[in-house]
Amino acid sequence: MDRIDAMKVFIAALDEGSLAGAGRLLGRSPAAVSRAVAFLEQQAGAPLLHRTTRSIRLSETGERYAAACRRVLADLQELDAVGAGEQAAPRGTLTITAPPISGEEILRPIVDAFIEAFPAVSVNLVLLSRGANLVEEGIDIALRILDLPDSAMTAIRIGGEVRTVVAASPRYLSQHPRIDEPGDLASHSIIACTDFGRDAWVFPPVKGGSVSRSVQFKPRLTVNSVRAALGAAVGGLGVTRLFTYHVAERVQDGSLELLLRDAEPPARPVNLVMPQGRSNVPKVRAFLDFAVPRLRADFARLSAAPGVMRS
Repeated sequence: MDRIDAMKVFIAALDEGSLAGAGRLLGRSPAAVSRAVAFLEQQAGAPLLHRTTRSIRLSETGERYAAACRRVLADLQELDAVGAGEQAAPRGTLTITAPPISGEEILRPIVDAFIEAFPAVSVNLVLLSRGANLVEEGIDIALRILDLPDSAMTAIRIGGEVRTVVAASPRYLSQHPRIDEPGDLASHSIIACTDFGRDAWVFPPVKGGSVSRSVQFKPRLTVNSVRAALGAAVGGLGVTRLFTYHVAERVQDGSLELLLRDAEPPARPVNLVMPQGRSNVPKVRAFLDFAVPRLRADFARLSAAPGVMRS
């Protein structure tokens, strides 16, 4: 049996969630799918899947094997694209990851338009709060809002001015003491979003100082969702900390006010990141050419929203 073909069946089973699903996707019989997986397990010398009548689950060996299979298949797809030449028509499945809110509200409309413009390309949009390993997880492009460490990745700077900001509703602020410096937050009702600090927020040093300021608190509400933190803050429950693009529209319509503008950390860059060499793949190049100017316009618009720009 051809090992590459068996890898494709194995990955299809994982993506579809079952051997039967892989069979339907690839037009194979259940027996053929089972033989492909059994062949790989024989090659690996260990079980790759735990099977039940309703589902499949990767074994510990299977987790490592699946990551390696995705890398191999992605590399082969890239080689095929290079062999076909850069002028080849974009086709295939493009896998993109992004944080949930920027992925839903900023990136997804661009993906919709891209799919309409390139009917031979399908998109797998994976929204994750964590930073995915692009190579091991078979991801072509990632939207990242952070300072990038030195790595083997290729990055395209999008720009914008994404800052971490503190916000509360006018109603809440009218009923509680003023917040003039970070230390004042200790006596306020805090809505903690786990990605921004569960029990402490860190602010830059005072002007001329060198020690960062950390404010400890016991949150009134802790959530792992930006939408939940935003809704609670608009509802007047307390003070929260999010990115500027999360709160831009609420600041514009007066539902929220930004606080401690002089104590904001430096702006974070927005980048599209991909494994080295991936930008030469036609589907990836087509998406970059299509999406980069649109992303730059969207992040610039949100950064420049009234009340969000720093004076």
